[in-house]
Amino acid sequence: MTILINGTVDFEPADAEKAVAAAADLMAETRTQAGCRHYVWSLDPAVPGRVYVYENWESEQALADHLAGRYYQEMLGLLSGFGIKASETLKYRIDAAGPIYDETGTPRADFFATVDA
Repeated sequence: MTILINGTVDFEPADAEKAVAAAADLMAETRTQAGCRHYVWSLDPAVPGRVYVYENWESEQALADHLAGRYYQEMLGLLSGFGIKASETLKYRIDAAGPIYDETGTPRADFFATVDA
């Protein structure tokens, strides 16, 4: 199973870049946790102050371990020091995954082939 976390966190524009830079080491450390496939916060080049959150976890247990662990607590503390204006983050349990492009290089919206989610 795959668990995805996707969302946005809005800061004052001058603070967003500082927040992401300050969190870089914690992002790298979080990626070492068991079950963490991807963990990144990135600036939106079109919306000043907006940071996108993307996480990919192997299981609910891996995410639960992360949420109970020190990296999550440290990230909350660090980011709250930059004055979060708004945030919306959701988790998704994925039942299917597949490539975008088929064997001819054509992009497809349907799930013509699946991979382990």
